[in-house]
Amino acid sequence: MKARSDELQVFVTVIESGSISAAAEQVGQTPSAISRTLSRLEGKLGTTLINRTTRRMDLTEEGKFFLERARQILNQMEELEERMSVRQQTPSGRLRINAASPFMLHSIVPYVAEFRALYPDIQLELNSNDLIIDLLEQSTDVAIRIGVLADSTLHARPLGTSPLNILASPQYLEKHGTPNTVAALSEYSLLGFTQTETLNHWPLRHADGDRLFIQPTVSASSGETLRQLALAGQGIVCLSHFMTHDDIRHGRLIVILPEANSGYRQPIHAVYYRNSQLALRIQCFLDFIQQKLAVYAA
Repeated sequence: MKARSDELQVFVTVIESGSISAAAEQVGQTPSAISRTLSRLEGKLGTTLINRTTRRMDLTEEGKFFLERARQILNQMEELEERMSVRQQTPSGRLRINAASPFMLHSIVPYVAEFRALYPDIQLELNSNDLIIDLLEQSTDVAIRIGVLADSTLHARPLGTSPLNILASPQYLEKHGTPNTVAALSEYSLLGFTQTETLNHWPLRHADGDRLFIQPTVSASSGETLRQLALAGQGIVCLSHFMTHDDIRHGRLIVILPEANSGYRQPIHAVYYRNSQLALRIQCFLDFIQQKLAVYAA
């Protein structure tokens, strides 16, 4: 008896979700049904794929080998279905998108309703992560990455750029005054990132160059956290325009030292594994979001 595609999908889902119970919830089955499927698959293959205890699961060597091939088979099946959809010119299927929380909240979520109206047969799955993820392990179709890309085997499509601004709330500036020079920033509360260090290089011209390294008074791992701190009057921050343009327009945040800004713009890329013809649902999303990001090009 040969293994079936649904059994492969259950096996891969168990590994990617981390537990039988999580996999059961994801596929809409009971944990006992998932366990029976795994046992049936192992019986057909004549080997143990997962060593299971009450506390953990570990892939056997055979399981690791089988997982890689199972993913390839499922991806090929999905690609075949997508190609059939392309023939009908109807983008459809699940589209898994990953982005850092600020970009997801400010540059994707506001346009979801419009995108769904245009492409009702695409099922969006939106995941946020402020760290770089492994697209394969996270079953992600496309990830949006901000900043300079490291060398990678991933295919990257430029979507646009976004300027960086030095910002503070009116309340903070009213209480502490507005810095008139770059050197004066050392007298203020500065909000910065815990990681990566390059994010604490602000695009400001000064005596030693056009980027100023700051030592944060308060630091956070997420740009959205820093935005909220700035809105709450906790200090001066450097953030990208894509996440602060509404705050600036409505006067919640004020741009300071604009004459000293060196004009650096953060590149925005979509990254994905497929270097061949993109699935139509991915192509539609990238074209759509690139058009929305064009507002930052000016």
